[in-house]
Amino acid sequence: MDGGVPGDQPVLGDETAEIARVVAEAAPGVEKIPAAERVYAYVKAAILDRVYPGGELLTEGELATAVGVSRTPVREALLRLEESGLVKLYPKRGALVLPVLPQEINDVLEARELIETHAASKVWPRRRQLIEVLTAKVDEMRAHRKAGDTKSFLEADRAFHEAIVGAAGNEILAKLYNSLRDRQVRMGVPGIEVQPARMDKSIVAHTEMIEALGGNSVKRFRDLVVSHIEVAAADLRGVR
Repeated sequence: MDGGVPGDQPVLGDETAEIARVVAEAAPGVEKIPAAERVYAYVKAAILDRVYPGGELLTEGELATAVGVSRTPVREALLRLEESGLVKLYPKRGALVLPVLPQEINDVLEARELIETHAASKVWPRRRQLIEVLTAKVDEMRAHRKAGDTKSFLEADRAFHEAIVGAAGNEILAKLYNSLRDRQVRMGVPGIEVQPARMDKSIVAHTEMIEALGGNSVKRFRDLVVSHIEVAAADLRGVR
């Protein structure tokens, strides 16, 4: 299969927050991770990293062989991936990796803005507790920028925003937001690789948000959140 991963077993590392969570919960042995979770983490990471590019058809048999499991957990994992909008299932054929379309970029960013601006207002009364958490994430972003590690940079960026949404206390919105960020990881990496200076702009924007949390204007904080998403939208549309 074109775009496949060399070797018979998946490499579970830090490609996505999902993989980190799965591995951490199952430590010390990967064999303790439920088979469907292993398949889900493996395929999701490969899609987000574009090892499996948009338009590629994945078969149950090939994935079962790659991860070393039966076809049953593969079906379970593919159903979850379809719910996340990453693949489209075709009975008896497999799962088609969905390409990133211009309309998807618009939809994801619009939904992000709605959720993040709502969260910005909700967390304002307890913003002081967030500052330390968010500052640590920006420090991670700086370290990854210095190392030229774009994937880790995006993970720290993602964790920054997830901390804000999570602090709003709505689990349904937090789950939806996580799925949106999965989609944006696929959209965002190419742009950062084309123009690494975008990482510098992003660090500045995140630092300004933290400074706003230390101030007394929720409107400024919300405006900075919206501005940051608008810049991301312009960058994403500019690389396509």
